[in-house]
Amino acid sequence: MPVLPGAEPYRHEGGEVGVLLCHGFTGSPQSLRPWARYLAGHGLTVALPLLPGHGTRWEDMALTGWPDWYAQVDRELRILRERCARIFVAGLSMGGALALRLAAKHGEGVEGVMVVNPANKVHGLSAYALPTARHLVRTTKGIRSDIAKEGVLESGYDRVPLHAAHSLRTCLRLVDGDLPQVTQPLLLLRSVRDHVVPAADSARILSRVSSTDVTEILLEQSYHVATLDHDADRIFEESLAFIGRLAPSVGKEGTTAGG
Repeated sequence: MPVLPGAEPYRHEGGEVGVLLCHGFTGSPQSLRPWARYLAGHGLTVALPLLPGHGTRWEDMALTGWPDWYAQVDRELRILRERCARIFVAGLSMGGALALRLAAKHGEGVEGVMVVNPANKVHGLSAYALPTARHLVRTTKGIRSDIAKEGVLESGYDRVPLHAAHSLRTCLRLVDGDLPQVTQPLLLLRSVRDHVVPAADSARILSRVSSTDVTEILLEQSYHVATLDHDADRIFEESLAFIGRLAPSVGKEGTTAGG
């Protein structure tokens, strides 16, 4: 099945510091590509994979679940480890949850974590209906393009397969249990107005991680997909500063970005 325009995975071979970026549920690398290119432009090695079942059509996603999505980012992290001395993980929404699980499971193999509007729970009464409803109804309305910036669209599905949504719920519950194992420095950037993930999710994450080096930044001008919104430049700059503080060699290895 052809990949949607802009949803292709992105990779750049840079220096010895690597960053793994994880996109969100029903989304694609398109939502994080500007962030990936910014980091690549400052000499970092960057991996932004396309998660299984994403970036094509929702029917493909209905055949996948959280073990497939997590296995993809876990594999990418192991590949990065073969060539990078220090690795950071980052993600948007569900991608933030995947990044936190990577940090919990890989321990010292992850230098730091950067998350934007990270998801922690599937909210509302519909979440409790998912175990049954997914056998009766195939899809529900999509959640893409929660963006304040006029004229900017997120590449993603306009329908959410309920089997995948049920798997997401399972994933987030597991990640919540993993949070006390997250000890790495954490940068959390949260939109004040987010119509997809409530502020309670970030608060829960901050209350449960064991990290002592924690920075929370509020994004005043963006909605959920902040990496494509008015605060995108701030996200990019703050993440580079975070990496540079923990890995001072960043920015001294050249500034040539890849494709």
